[in-house]
Amino acid sequence: MIGILWNLGAFLLALGILIAVHEYGHFWVARRCGVFVERFSIGFGKSLWRKVGKDGTEYTLAMIPLGGYVKMLDERVEEVPADKRHMAFNNKKLWQRSAIVAAGPLANFVFAIFAYWVVYLIGVPAVRPVIGEVAPQSIAAQAGIESGMELKSISGIKTADWESVNLAMISHIGDKEMVLTVADAEGGYESQRTLDLSAWSFDPESDRVLTTLGITPYSPEITLTISQLVDGGAAIDAGLRLNDEIVSINGETVTQWQQVVEAVRSHPEQPLALEVMREGELTALALTPGAKEGPGGEMIGYAGFAPKVEPWPESYRINLQFGPIEAIGKATEKTWQLVTLTFDMVTKLVTGDVAMKNLSGPISIAKGAGMTADYGIVYFLGFLALISVNLGIVNLLPLPVLDGGHLMFFAIEAVTRRPVSERVQDIGYRVGSAILVALMAVALFNDFTRL
Repeated sequence: MIGILWNLGAFLLALGILIAVHEYGHFWVARRCGVFVERFSIGFGKSLWRKVGKDGTEYTLAMIPLGGYVKMLDERVEEVPADKRHMAFNNKKLWQRSAIVAAGPLANFVFAIFAYWVVYLIGVPAVRPVIGEVAPQSIAAQAGIESGMELKSISGIKTADWESVNLAMISHIGDKEMVLTVADAEGGYESQRTLDLSAWSFDPESDRVLTTLGITPYSPEITLTISQLVDGGAAIDAGLRLNDEIVSINGETVTQWQQVVEAVRSHPEQPLALEVMREGELTALALTPGAKEGPGGEMIGYAGFAPKVEPWPESYRINLQFGPIEAIGKATEKTWQLVTLTFDMVTKLVTGDVAMKNLSGPISIAKGAGMTADYGIVYFLGFLALISVNLGIVNLLPLPVLDGGHLMFFAIEAVTRRPVSERVQDIGYRVGSAILVALMAVALFNDFTRL
């Protein structure tokens, strides 16, 4: 219950910030174009708080926090006194109306740059994208990718860390090939490798992009020494102690921690005979793992212990931290990468290269908000930047109920030299609303199937 409330709180905070940024973009440009703004509202429905500013605008915080709006003086909506007609939105020049509408999505992009600028000022700990293993006969192996290589860029996009690698690779869904620039194990000589994606099968919902290509990131050695025990867990009940080193399970010698994981998971509520090295002596123990339901509904075992992991080599660790000026360039570059990736994904959603089941709604966003809030301000800001870019691009889609639809009507007006008729606009709004509701229904359905 606490987790749900935490996710909800983080979601509302994130949504409130992004809505305020988007609507403020419209508001700021409207004021500079001489349009009178009657109301600036965060949320819909009944007002929880309101205040009329010296500028005559009513600022409102409403009950339903799933959007917002800027109500401008407009003769198409209501009668406007003669002395205020020059301040009505509909009486402004075409470029001014276009600027006001486009300012909302633009504000989202500017906010993403600002958020990443703060992130890079604070610094983000990361590791270099060095390849640990390459699966035989995989797409990566066939392209000549080898263990120890470092991924420097993907199709021209620089990849300083694994997050950048994942974003760049996901953008290639539906493409025929992917060009990687890699450095050899010594980190000196760079070369290009072309991955043939014609047989690539990747489901963002269930697969890891690297795994489907046959790449496993380098990670420090996982030892067989126990470093953590869960209170009340099966491991403590069995008599296991910190610093015990697992030697064998059911008489079979153990050399990798994955063998321990597989043995425990495959023996729910079934005894396992363990031998551990404790202070230089072999000790025999009986471990009976607990049982819980796995992702596929099957019962799997768990024991409540974790191994000691060797520290990352210093040469692999990096801190993405920059000065105030350099951080602007890095933040702009990161935002542009997200913009192009999101545009690509939207296009591939329309063409069918990305399945509709990968569309996410507010529940998935709430989970993401809560998770990143747990990790700290840097990761929460990164999440805000990602969602802000998505919000900006979605609003640019040419659906009449969105900013992109208004811009589409303005573009037609620029060509025909006369506004689109109200009848055509009304039909457009109805069709656009139906499409938007259908997309939201699919997104919510996908959210519920993931619960």
